[in-house]
Amino acid sequence: MGRLSSALAELRNYPSAIIGLGIIAFLVGLAVYTVVVIPYDDALDKWRGGDQWRLYPVNASPVWSDRLLGGQAPETKVVSSRDAEIEREAFEGGERLSIPLRVDFQAGDFPSEMTVFFDADGHEREPFARLVWRTPDGREMPLGGSRISRQDRMSISQDRALEQRLGLVPHIGLLATPDSEPGDARVQTGEYELTLDVIVFEENADFEAELVLYGRVHGLAGTDHQRRDLMVALMWGTPVALAFGLLAAVGTTITTLIIAATGVWFGGWVDATIQRLTEVNMILPLLPILVMVGTLYSTSIWLMLGVVVALGIFSAGIKMYRAMLLPIRQAPYIEAARAYGAGNTRIILRYMIPRILPVLIPTFVTLIPTFVFLEASLAVLGLGDPVLPTWGKVLNDAQSESALYSQYYYWVLSPAFLLMLTGLGFAMLGFALDRIFNPRLRTL
Repeated sequence: MGRLSSALAELRNYPSAIIGLGIIAFLVGLAVYTVVVIPYDDALDKWRGGDQWRLYPVNASPVWSDRLLGGQAPETKVVSSRDAEIEREAFEGGERLSIPLRVDFQAGDFPSEMTVFFDADGHEREPFARLVWRTPDGREMPLGGSRISRQDRMSISQDRALEQRLGLVPHIGLLATPDSEPGDARVQTGEYELTLDVIVFEENADFEAELVLYGRVHGLAGTDHQRRDLMVALMWGTPVALAFGLLAAVGTTITTLIIAATGVWFGGWVDATIQRLTEVNMILPLLPILVMVGTLYSTSIWLMLGVVVALGIFSAGIKMYRAMLLPIRQAPYIEAARAYGAGNTRIILRYMIPRILPVLIPTFVTLIPTFVFLEASLAVLGLGDPVLPTWGKVLNDAQSESALYSQYYYWVLSPAFLLMLTGLGFAMLGFALDRIFNPRLRTL
């Protein structure tokens, strides 16, 4: 233990190790923060979609990507009737509501969509709503009316009649200057108002509405084709990737080391059997086997982890460990332990394996990102866990939706950057540890 402690203390002399430790500490901190702030069940609900995604734009890039280039792309604005001063006028058998929804629009570009959501739950007869749009310069544009069901929506952007009347796509024409022409529309900033003239056929009946001007940028990571916030997948992909890589590395390293030590100690047919199994397993392709398991059985990440560990038990590492353990088997202290009556299990676990652990630490550290990339590769091939949001799943969705072709670069670059950052952190630490623990490299 003293040698191990002194060797680890030497890490301070390697800047690459300090940087690698910093990157790993950041990833671990992000993983812990994610699990605490977004519990597992909440993460699954958020990623599967739900009512919250309706207020997010489709394929919106991160806010910082626009602001760094000096852009003024709009973010999503939501105006609710709960914050409006509603005028009520009762009449026999019902009530008339005047709901002004005001929005101060100061962006340098037009919104990507405009939609009004209605909530008329609990009405026996469907209310009737008529909409009027007022611009900052005093113009009024009627947007038509319709009956409102319990949970209804009016997509202003898809109103073809309004588009023909304005000569522009509605969410552009309604916020453009009066002299705008198709292909040369300019944004008119200022305070707009959408007035809802609603007739309800019950007294004191609840009626709510939300005007949503969808932005062209959103959050730190943007959104995908299903309006999902990619930040959820990027954050939850961190604990999933680290857990998969760590568990797979621990499982394969420990089992392989114990089996190699057992073969060296007992020798004979035990060692020969282990070597033959290792040679057979070395020619088996891991990725195609995982693809077959995912296609024919299940794509559960825990099943994949079990298969990875099972196939990694008799890996090529057994031959490396065997070569390192053979001289130790003949060491004098091993003979002394046998003379004092130490059992086989004690000799293997207490006297043989600990002797080579320091040399295995660099290999173990660099093995973790290997399994992280393996999990991401399976997800990119469409064999990732269908439930968990992971970095590989984000890349798979981006590939399916032709993100690069559509110039949604953020959709690919964000998870790819985290994957490269993970590999870089563990590689820098692992190479520094190798120089410390490997006697051949220490002499250089």
